[in-house]
Amino acid sequence: MKKTNMLKNYFKIAFRHLRKNKGFTAINIVGLATGMAAAMLIMLWVKSEFRFDRFYTKSEQIYAVGMSDVWGGDAVQHFYTPKPLAAALKTDFPEINHVTRVNKGTGFLLTRGEIKLSKEQGVFVDSTFLNIFDYKIVAGNPAKALKNPNQIVLTRSFADRLFGNTDPINQSIKLDSTQISTVSAIIEDIPDNSFMQGTTYLVPWTLMEKIGYSDDYWGNNSIQTYIELDKNVNIDQFQKNIKGFIQKHTDTKAENFLKPMRDKWLYSNFSEMGRPTSPRIGMVRSFIAIACFILIIACINFMNLSTAQSEKRAKEVGVRKVVGANKGLLIVQFLTESMLIALFSGILSLLITSIALPYFSDLISRELSIPFGDIPFWSVFIGFVFTTGILSGSYPAFYLSSFLPTKVLKGKFLSTQQKFNPRKVLVISQFCIAITLIITTISIQKQIKYAQNRDIGYKKDRLIHVVDQGKISKNRTLIKQALISSGIASQVSRTSSPLTKNQSNSSMGWNGKPKDDNTIFARMGVDDNLVQTAGLQLVTGRDFDLAKFPTDSAAMIINESAAKVFNFDDPIGKTVVDGRNWHIIGVIKDFVQESPFNPITPLVIMGAFSGSSVTNIRLNDHVETADALSRMAKIFKEYNPDYPFEYSFVDAEYAEKFKDFQQLGKLSSLFALLTIFISCLGLYGLTAYMAENRTKEIGVRKVLGASILSITRLLSREFISMVLISCFIAFPIAYYIVDHMLSSYTYRIDITWDIFFIAGSGALLLTLLTVSYQSIKAALVNPVDSLRDE
Repeated sequence: MKKTNMLKNYFKIAFRHLRKNKGFTAINIVGLATGMAAAMLIMLWVKSEFRFDRFYTKSEQIYAVGMSDVWGGDAVQHFYTPKPLAAALKTDFPEINHVTRVNKGTGFLLTRGEIKLSKEQGVFVDSTFLNIFDYKIVAGNPAKALKNPNQIVLTRSFADRLFGNTDPINQSIKLDSTQISTVSAIIEDIPDNSFMQGTTYLVPWTLMEKIGYSDDYWGNNSIQTYIELDKNVNIDQFQKNIKGFIQKHTDTKAENFLKPMRDKWLYSNFSEMGRPTSPRIGMVRSFIAIACFILIIACINFMNLSTAQSEKRAKEVGVRKVVGANKGLLIVQFLTESMLIALFSGILSLLITSIALPYFSDLISRELSIPFGDIPFWSVFIGFVFTTGILSGSYPAFYLSSFLPTKVLKGKFLSTQQKFNPRKVLVISQFCIAITLIITTISIQKQIKYAQNRDIGYKKDRLIHVVDQGKISKNRTLIKQALISSGIASQVSRTSSPLTKNQSNSSMGWNGKPKDDNTIFARMGVDDNLVQTAGLQLVTGRDFDLAKFPTDSAAMIINESAAKVFNFDDPIGKTVVDGRNWHIIGVIKDFVQESPFNPITPLVIMGAFSGSSVTNIRLNDHVETADALSRMAKIFKEYNPDYPFEYSFVDAEYAEKFKDFQQLGKLSSLFALLTIFISCLGLYGLTAYMAENRTKEIGVRKVLGASILSITRLLSREFISMVLISCFIAFPIAYYIVDHMLSSYTYRIDITWDIFFIAGSGALLLTLLTVSYQSIKAALVNPVDSLRDE
């Protein structure tokens, strides 16, 4: 009973104190809540990252089959394999329980009644797919769902769009204009932290074989292969056994390797085209560190604001000690106050996080949610609040409880002015982090602008492309003639891939090729007049022109990078071998097809014999875009009536290349602003602390004639020096971080002095604005009041 009353008394005193000091309490709660909300947002994302492809029942037994090779002297890794690899692995290695192939991006038009959907991501998979990746089944039998080429598996939301409230099982869907598939199973929507994210339906590999999309060519690395190993397999030995497997079936120096599915997302150093990249785990760890720093900064503010009131509470501590309170009881009392503030801050942080989460999800392109119904979440949250309360309240509790009653009750308590103390160190640390984040953010924005201003080598404005669907390929000549004759388009050209993507590559043969040359060339097929349509820049030679030169079907245009590799004295008329002989008719300036941050890949553009599946349309400058699109839709509808008219603007697709870097820039900006905001609260607290402890000094100075400006300068000088020290420490750290971050980009900015000047000046300006209020407020106090002996 006595302990209960004591605890009740602690809470009563704490509430009274917090209510009495509403301003400081509000700042404490807002600062802590902001830090806690930022940390919570980051940790929800981190949790999603660590759960990426780890939620399968057999995730520890699932492996992705990879390929390692040397291209142009560089070691590269990728996870694209030949189609016959899967069956060969299953035959040669009995320790493999299941194997499945995955081929993303089917372009079917799905029709049910009047409903027609084409912009959906379908995936060809083997019948064993759902045995390995056990996505939650809503309806149907997963063991039999992909056995028949006429079956299809839908996600729940996609099934709802097609069938509404009708039971979709055993219902029919038309794929394109001929294939009828029966719904065999419904699975839950695939989560965003899965390699299958965005997929809305699965179709059997046997359908791919039926319609002629599959092949047995070992040199075509175009699909992904996944295996489920027996749980008793020695993975190190299996890695050795599989290493040279690809070499048994094809003339290559490439080697196979396995990557655990649970580690593929975070720990792989590869990119889709084989360029080495830093593992994603590095970025995840960086943001974990940022979350910790933001939370620590928020706790530092609490410490500063609490100790700023030390002199006000000194006599309270003295009286309590005189009437019998020991240091331990006082520590408990002050920790109770910090726990109450942490609790209020935690509740407010949940509200902030709930409001910010949809915007944060859009920013990171992944749906996140707070698991309010999850008991472990509440356990972690309570522990999080408790830890934050202890961390933020420990220093003030021990500091305030250490006052000696004999001094404070005689009015002799004065905090000594120290040139070096913990609070100054903590504020300097705050601004080191903030300045580093500001420099990083400015550098990222400059790098994006630098790449956006890069000469991309072609004219992307008023250029659109349409990917073949249905009868477009069959009627390509009629469509092209209609677009030109109607005046909608000034030029039309067909290619095997969009201008903004490299979808094929290969080695080449030519006369005089060095024996050790293993350069991989990007390839693109074309029918006619691509240079004019895309606005490419010819260095020498001419464009494709089948009307004048029918042999252009076997012709080739190369870029400058390819010309350097071939090293011909005069490339025009020379022959390059890639399955057949191709004669060079032109050389174009390099144009950006892949990442604008990387060097240009050697590119060969091959004539009509190579095939095409994309229609590139240069809009007539004298026709309004909206009018052109409306008239164009009618033409495509006439020659491809079963499909909706779908197109893409090339400039919009090119802008997508900056998406990941812009996302990183936005995240850096967001957390830099939060860090600055919380750090400025810390400065406010330290200013209040200093002004309070120098009240009489300021009063004496005013009596002796000091002006408000001189007193403001006196109080601000120390903070300016702390920010300058922060700059001195942060600049080399920021330089190292930015240089390391940009090291993977060949086309990159130089790290110049102006970046550091802007960051430092901004920090100094914010410091002056923050401390000016308290400084001027202290300078305006009537010296009669400040010198009165209480």
